[in-house]
Amino acid sequence: MGSTRVRVVASLGVAQTLAWASSYYLPALLARPMARELGVAEPTVFAAFSAALVVSALVGPHSGRRIDRWGGRPVLMATSCLFALGLAAMALASGPVSLFAAWLVMGAAMGSGLYEAAFASLVRLYGHEARGAITGITLIAGFASTVGWPLTAALEHIWGWRGACWAWAALHLVVGLPLNAWLPRAGAAAEPARSELPPPRADAPPPLRTAALLAWVFAVTWFVSTAMAAHLPRLLDAVGAAPGAAVAIGALVGPAQVAGRLLEFGVLRRLHPLHSARAAALMHPLGAALLALLGAPAAAAFAMLHGAGNGILTIAKGTLPLALFGAAGYGQRQGLLVMPARLAQALAPWLFGLLLVRFGAAALWCSAALSLSALAALAFIRVGGRHADAPPAAA
Repeated sequence: MGSTRVRVVASLGVAQTLAWASSYYLPALLARPMARELGVAEPTVFAAFSAALVVSALVGPHSGRRIDRWGGRPVLMATSCLFALGLAAMALASGPVSLFAAWLVMGAAMGSGLYEAAFASLVRLYGHEARGAITGITLIAGFASTVGWPLTAALEHIWGWRGACWAWAALHLVVGLPLNAWLPRAGAAAEPARSELPPPRADAPPPLRTAALLAWVFAVTWFVSTAMAAHLPRLLDAVGAAPGAAVAIGALVGPAQVAGRLLEFGVLRRLHPLHSARAAALMHPLGAALLALLGAPAAAAFAMLHGAGNGILTIAKGTLPLALFGAAGYGQRQGLLVMPARLAQALAPWLFGLLLVRFGAAALWCSAALSLSALAALAFIRVGGRHADAPPAAA
């Protein structure tokens, strides 16, 4: 990986860490103080977060199309400003209407500034050879929960939840915006990579069938990922973990995601991403089974298995469409493929929260069943021959 590509991966990785920590991972720690001060029920805050995810689903394909046309630099720079605007509006919220309005702005930023936009930016620059770069940014941003949850907790302790929102807004302007501005301009750099693409194979899978299966996989795995991000400390509390331990165990998800991505970067990169996705889809159900059998003593194992699987699946969400469909039009196609996933994400905090209230720790069986359905869908995707990116298997 050349020095320019390393710089791109590093800057995008840090910017993505900031984007995820200040949006996706925010409600888990700020929903309660927000609800208390604004005089609303805690589920109302999660409903606003869900509304943001609906907006992000609608924005995604349009953002991807613009990245296909102009490259990621101008889109991601604008998104940094949009994140800052949404967080500032949240800090100024005085009731449910202004809270929802702030989260709708955040939804527009999330739809154009999280992983899908970063992946599309890398594919726009490097074409079919973007797999390593995609893995690289997810290795860095895998620490978003590990950094974001403790930092948000500390900011809220010192300045309150409004001060925490102001701090995150400032970080987008003084850190995120310059990092995204540091990305190279797209244009001639993207053309050689696209010209090196192999022609479509005769044994390629049917596009519509494969797209539908991928959309289902993305939807159910993102439902599970979002549910765990929003409710993991509460879920661990339901199985008997002490409150302080629940937060500490939840923080293991980030390092576990990075460990899974290192595995993908090392051993699994020699395989078609379809195979690594199948293995990853099995990890959450395995962790859930351990937690059901052993209770709180297995909480750390569950968090690590879930995190490792989620880490590999995050990469697969970028590399599978690239491997199966190619680089041309990647941004818009990716936005369309993840639209159902964004809608599933929108339901996840509210619906899984209801399941936790009604069934307690048994709600975990729902997330395990969904993960197994993703594994079944991946099993129905067939790719003939060896993947063009994968070197021959070691003897």
